[in-house]
Amino acid sequence: MSSPRESTDDFAAAISTALGGRNVEGLSRLSGGASRETWRFEADGEALIIQRQRSGDTRDMEVEASVLRAADTAGVPVPRLIASGRFDEGARYMIQSWVDGETIARKILRDDVYSTARRSLVGQFATALAAVHSIPIDDVAGLPTNDQVAQYRQSLDDLDAQLDQSHPAFELAFRWLDRNRPSSARRAVVHGDFRLGNVMVGPEGLRAVLDWELAHIGDPMEDLGWLCVRAWRFGSELPVAGLGTYDALLSGYRAATGSPADPDALRWWEVLGTLKWGIMCMLQASAHLLGFSRSHELAAIGRRVCENEYDIMLALEGRWSSLGVS
Repeated sequence: MSSPRESTDDFAAAISTALGGRNVEGLSRLSGGASRETWRFEADGEALIIQRQRSGDTRDMEVEASVLRAADTAGVPVPRLIASGRFDEGARYMIQSWVDGETIARKILRDDVYSTARRSLVGQFATALAAVHSIPIDDVAGLPTNDQVAQYRQSLDDLDAQLDQSHPAFELAFRWLDRNRPSSARRAVVHGDFRLGNVMVGPEGLRAVLDWELAHIGDPMEDLGWLCVRAWRFGSELPVAGLGTYDALLSGYRAATGSPADPDALRWWEVLGTLKWGIMCMLQASAHLLGFSRSHELAAIGRRVCENEYDIMLALEGRWSSLGVS
């Protein structure tokens, strides 16, 4: 078995080959998620990062790479894609330019250094999302599309059966979503996880939109609604990422697109986003509870299910008449 140092050297050599023989130095691990690893390094003195896909992840990273290229062309602030492909052992990879800045939401929302950014970010987010949604669908092959209400309905049914649980607040949300589905038939490239934590911010504001692995074809209002989910406000009372108002987001989006933006559709997607995040928390906790992956972290995230039930009740406040509830 190779030593860790030898393994790192081998990885650096593979990266060098992918970059046409450039000298790779300073390879250091930044994170290791369930689906990929992220490393920072320098190639001939240029700071870059590489994401390497783990075995078992069924998503095609090359599709994500094509979305990143298309986003760059559309004017979305993104890291520059340097190279992508597959290593000899089979793992997919993407190499991108390094973008300096901050991703930690609580720092962005509270640190003095980002006080100017906080006044600009909602408008910058609106402009960036308008650019995302302008990407021609035909320019990016392989993006999935699905009915998310049906998808998460099935997930909840399966989890409740496996765990012998019931979640009345989630059931109310599904009933409201079914009865109030927006009539818009517009379809666009959707980022799928646009929120604080997945954007790089500097003192002046937005520097790059990151983490495109959940991109898909859907209603563009999904991205705006997800940005407003209460969990992504990180304790702030302001509804848009803890930074601003619905009106500021919608007016910025309208200005960037030249098209109307329906506040009712945004709130529908906000309710669905809250429901989705609650069920995602259940899915992660169930991996521990059912013995697939014993983990304190996974177990602890189960407590957030009740937070999302509470958030759903807040999101539906004033909307009970459509459910026959007084």
